[in-house]
Amino acid sequence: MNVRYFAAARAAAGVEEERFELAPGSTVTDLLEAVLSVERPEPPAGTPPLPRILSRSSFLLNEVAVRDRSVVLQSDDVVDVLPPFAGG
Repeated sequence: MNVRYFAAARAAAGVEEERFELAPGSTVTDLLEAVLSVERPEPPAGTPPLPRILSRSSFLLNEVAVRDRSVVLQSDDVVDVLPPFAGG
């Protein structure tokens, strides 16, 4: 699965995207646990840590909003992490 990070999630993750190889039957929750298990440098000053960002983020699965984190993923899926955005 590919995970793409946007805005503050990108800053906290330290990368724009990364690939994860998970077992068949893995869910969005499993993927997020894998994301959090990666050792990362400290985020830039003023950027919340990635766990806090993920707890407040919205997710797209293959460009469709997903709210149920028990959805089973396929190996070629793309999950976008969209933290809350400000502005109008």
